[in-house]
Amino acid sequence: MPLVLLLLMLFGALCSPGQAMSREEKQRLKNQVVEMFDHAYQNYMDHAYPADELMPLTCRGRVRGLEPSRGDIDDALGKFSLTLIDTLDTLVLLNKTTEFEDAVRRVLSDVRLDNDIVVSVFETNIRVLGGLLGGHSMAVMLKEGGQHMQWYQDELLHMAKDLGLRLLPAFNTSSGLPYPRVNLKHGVRGPETRTGTETDTCTACAGTIILEFAALSRFTGDPVFEAHARRALDFLWEKRQRNSNLVGTTINIHSGEWVRRDSGVGAGIDSYYEYLLKAYVLLGDDLFLERFNIHYASIMKYISQPPLLLDVHIHKPLLPARTWMDSLLAFFPGLQVLKGDIRPAIETHEMLYQVTKKHNFLPEAFTTDFRVHWAQHPLRPEFAESTYFLYKATGDPYYLEAGRTIMDNLNRFARVPCGFAAMKDVRTGSHEDRMDSFFLAEMFKYLFLLFAELDDIPFDVEDYVFTTEAHLLPLSLSMAPHSSPAPSNRTSDEELDDSNFDWTCPNTHLLFPDPAFPRILREPIRSAVDKSCPRPAPYREPGMGRPPLRAQDFMANNPEHLELLRRMGVSLIHLKDGRVQLVQHATQAVSAVAAEDGVRFMQEMMELSSQQQKEQLPPRAIQIVSHPFFGRVVLTAGPAQFGTDLSKSSTGVRGFVTVAEPYSGCSEIVNAEYIQGHIALLQRGQCMFAEKARHIQKAGAIGGIVVDDNEGSSSDTAPLFQMAGDGRSTDDITLPLLFLFHKEGNILLEALKEYREVEVLLSDKARDRGADVQEREEDCLTEATTPTSHEPIGQSQMSTVELDESAPEEVSPVDEDTSPAEEVSAPKEEVKPAEAEPAVAQPQEDRDSEKVEKPEEDTDSSSQSVDELLADWREDLEAFKQMEKDEL
Repeated sequence: MPLVLLLLMLFGALCSPGQAMSREEKQRLKNQVVEMFDHAYQNYMDHAYPADELMPLTCRGRVRGLEPSRGDIDDALGKFSLTLIDTLDTLVLLNKTTEFEDAVRRVLSDVRLDNDIVVSVFETNIRVLGGLLGGHSMAVMLKEGGQHMQWYQDELLHMAKDLGLRLLPAFNTSSGLPYPRVNLKHGVRGPETRTGTETDTCTACAGTIILEFAALSRFTGDPVFEAHARRALDFLWEKRQRNSNLVGTTINIHSGEWVRRDSGVGAGIDSYYEYLLKAYVLLGDDLFLERFNIHYASIMKYISQPPLLLDVHIHKPLLPARTWMDSLLAFFPGLQVLKGDIRPAIETHEMLYQVTKKHNFLPEAFTTDFRVHWAQHPLRPEFAESTYFLYKATGDPYYLEAGRTIMDNLNRFARVPCGFAAMKDVRTGSHEDRMDSFFLAEMFKYLFLLFAELDDIPFDVEDYVFTTEAHLLPLSLSMAPHSSPAPSNRTSDEELDDSNFDWTCPNTHLLFPDPAFPRILREPIRSAVDKSCPRPAPYREPGMGRPPLRAQDFMANNPEHLELLRRMGVSLIHLKDGRVQLVQHATQAVSAVAAEDGVRFMQEMMELSSQQQKEQLPPRAIQIVSHPFFGRVVLTAGPAQFGTDLSKSSTGVRGFVTVAEPYSGCSEIVNAEYIQGHIALLQRGQCMFAEKARHIQKAGAIGGIVVDDNEGSSSDTAPLFQMAGDGRSTDDITLPLLFLFHKEGNILLEALKEYREVEVLLSDKARDRGADVQEREEDCLTEATTPTSHEPIGQSQMSTVELDESAPEEVSPVDEDTSPAEEVSAPKEEVKPAEAEPAVAQPQEDRDSEKVEKPEEDTDSSSQSVDELLADWREDLEAFKQMEKDEL
């Protein structure tokens, strides 16, 4: 059967009832995609190269070891100019042949692959090996055209083979599943290189190898790479749960036991399914299609609940494993298009589109009622990918409008002078100082192809298959000479009836006899997303009866409360950073009844903390709106439980920033004449937050910003909290007070040093960067929830809760027979610990991978001056003005 039959349905254009987009408008949007790519790529080359990635807020390169560790995310960085390699074939697709030739020469002259550094096998395979192979494919295609790359002698392919050989030691396991990490110079050596000791890997990490390794084998004629990739896939298939035909998220690479038994199509598993189908497309081996079809039938039976895709347990697939979805599953409608199952693809894509329109971007995770679960958005391209494939399958101009929405939101909310910055919080519009390489590798490919006409594309994309990183591998590889793989040991239960499978894809005209069919599918989903925002459930009192002291009433500086705690066997341990640890010993209570009250108090404290996490005020935004920032820099800020509620303000509070004297704000402000009518900048410490607010309010300030005095603190690594009052009524405080961690506060302080007048907007979320600030009404509140576990506490157990109070003190030792049960973090000045946010950082899920480990030890890095930060920003002012005219 011709391999391209599976792709034919992508190009069966279908007339749809919506108003068609004019060719001129598509051309304008295509040109805008190219301009956006230029903005991202040129800033990487100007400010970051040869570093792996660009840090767009500080306009410098991210070099591993020189920046604080971000944990597993940094395993993608190998000091091999990651972004440049990942972008090679994008340059060709966007008709930037000269830039491509220059980029190839840079890679050949500057990039080293023998660095003594530990990298992710999965990320290095899809981004670097895939990037080199995609670049080689493009170079060969251009050379054969006779006009470009005539000097090219397969140098990128030689680098790809070198890298492949450096990854091979990771596959030296009894199962054939690769270790998750490898040292590029030394291979898998052991504990000293943080390799060879791991026992677990994610299913996608082990199952997303076959395209790149098979292509490498067929390009070079060396079968060893394809053989290792096939062996890993065979082992995963063998270990599937035979009743449900599903795979888990994490597997032991030695025993094959499932470590995490939840199964879905998002993070941790996603590209395993993708590569089974695409391996059939690229290699023509029916075995891959058979396996995919078996998995797909189970996915549609258990996981798919249109328009939702919910994880289940592999052994009990009728039981849901969680009530939220992660953004990585947004690739799945595109895969369903490739499969030929268009109806559920339309339904799931519409749900994702409505969530995107509600929050501007897909949150990293969102609940079944479409609230924010994890608020980050690292500029992932999966939704754009599915949008492109659905447009190619249906020809419906509705998907062109979806693509326009993606572009508009990127320009309005993510574009900064030095590139595009990931969103730290989609609710506030605050940024994170990262621009991952996949943004250039994938996002602009799919957006360009969405709006381009056939004559805009320099080659026939039908001749290629997209990897999970959108690298282009030629379908001609199926005909390349290669050693036949070892025959599969297929058991009797794997014998399949061909009638169960579609060996060709349906004609989209037959799928949609009614042109209005896609719209009919979308309407109820749009309504469902718009209307499903129920209010949080009311707080329920834990336990039976009331203890003498309620957790919600407890104040750490109240002597009466401390005495009540003592009687219940609860003591306080003061930590160096100002937090207070509550420890309960039932044997130290004055009576059995008091001990029972103490246990109930601790349970109530933890339950209330968990509830507060759901009902807490969302983070606020501090947006620098003066020249030369023009609203392009947004800082994530913590709110206060007193003063102006910015969520109820349609305009926020806008004013110039002035440093208060004294900086602590703990006594009468001596520079009141400068503070009056301005937003006061204060330092955390020495007194309560409410006291600071009263002093600057008396001086005539219109708002306040408190900067953390803990050097190095950042919202990247620490959870935000709400600033509480001082135990008295705070009704007299009428101005807004926001909190910035040290890193974000430094950005503001450096701006003040460079520009005497810095104007900011304090608001519940970042406003549009255009000339007119436009408010978007929201039908419901979003909430950020972080899964935590709570162990039951008995009377004989010790319970621990960590709180904060105003003055930091030394840590007192905890008895050896005690064990912590729960921790809750709050600010030093905070005196209402039950309303603090739990000290559990929201996981950062990297592309196609669920596994998250503890961060590496942070490395100090000198902060960049504002001169460097803004060196090239002025050059972009004219572009910003033009963007504002275009209402981007």
